Amino acid sequence: MLDESLLDAPEALAGADRFGLLRGVAESGARVRTAARGAAESGIPELSPDGRPRAVLVAGPSPAAAGVADLLRALSGGSCPVSLVQPTGVAPVPGALRWTLPGWAGPLDLLLVAGPDAADPGLAELVEQSYRRGCAVVAVTPAGGPLAEAVVQARGLPVPLATTAYDTEFDVEGAPPAAPGTLWSVLIPLLVLADRIGLINAPAHAVGKLADRLDQVAERCGPAIPTYTNPGKTLAADLADALPLIWTEGPVAGAVGRHFATELAGLAGRPALPAELPEALTTHRTLLAGALAAGADPDDFFRDRVEQPAALHARIVLLREAEAGPLSATRAAQQLADERDTPLSELEPTPGSDLERAAELLAIADFGAVYLALAGTG
Repeated sequence: MLDESLLDAPEALAGADRFGLLRGVAESGARVRTAARGAAESGIPELSPDGRPRAVLVAGPSPAAAGVADLLRALSGGSCPVSLVQPTGVAPVPGALRWTLPGWAGPLDLLLVAGPDAADPGLAELVEQSYRRGCAVVAVTPAGGPLAEAVVQARGLPVPLATTAYDTEFDVEGAPPAAPGTLWSVLIPLLVLADRIGLINAPAHAVGKLADRLDQVAERCGPAIPTYTNPGKTLAADLADALPLIWTEGPVAGAVGRHFATELAGLAGRPALPAELPEALTTHRTLLAGALAAGADPDDFFRDRVEQPAALHARIVLLREAEAGPLSATRAAQQLADERDTPLSELEPTPGSDLERAAELLAIADFGAVYLALAGTG
């Protein structure tokens, strides 16, 4: 159950935030600027690449690596294949995971390593693999660590992971891996690199506008802003006692939607099902008529409101990266929601570049997941 009174109690939210989640998402803009400076100081703007790589491979622990690969794939518009190297291992902990390059990887390919853990031996072994295969390597990892040293030995480029002064304060046992902030620390240097090799358009001024957009969202979604004017709190309240069906339209919105589903599970302990339009209208149609439909299993009048939580019912969250055009499936989605008596929440960013629109959607999703985690059961 969601304690909606907690949403409009900033001091109570701060007391419940033992992992610094709100602070992490609120300072995303500052983290982006720090990461951009680190990328510049590491020498990325001075690189002289010999054209685009044949393929880009992304490796690292989830959820940061998966989010980076998904966003790079969406923002590149298919100009170059971007693939995630999936790990294997007996447990998702440093030292237990191993990554293996695909058999076709070679000198024409680029490996991007998202290494928040400076001493992950599995990623160091992957860097050695890439050196033997002749792949170029760039890693975002804490400066001076074993992984950074392995990258230098492999003639790759280590980029320092952007951190804040309070990161160590909340780096405690039980901290969620999906905490906001890590994604931006890893993503921004790789966006700067992708711009340099011609994969996407992300010059310095565009990254600065991205940071500005994150600051604007933080002002709109801060803990002191009441729920009725706060997109992040409104999203959290909408998802109380709901099974979110995250429908997306457009490649960038699709990447954000999958990231949002990961955050809801990792932060708020809430299952969510992402799907892209128009296929979502087919894949989720039966679900909207089943046991999870809004009209199914009406609320039991005799249910104990304290001891027995309400049954989960589906709620659609529609993410669009731009205004719905004549070929948009938005109208069909709204019609299906009306037919099945299913509530629908819509998120659409204000106009801007692909980077700015992606940043706004990501930030609102971050705030929504954090508020749901703090005021709910996550």
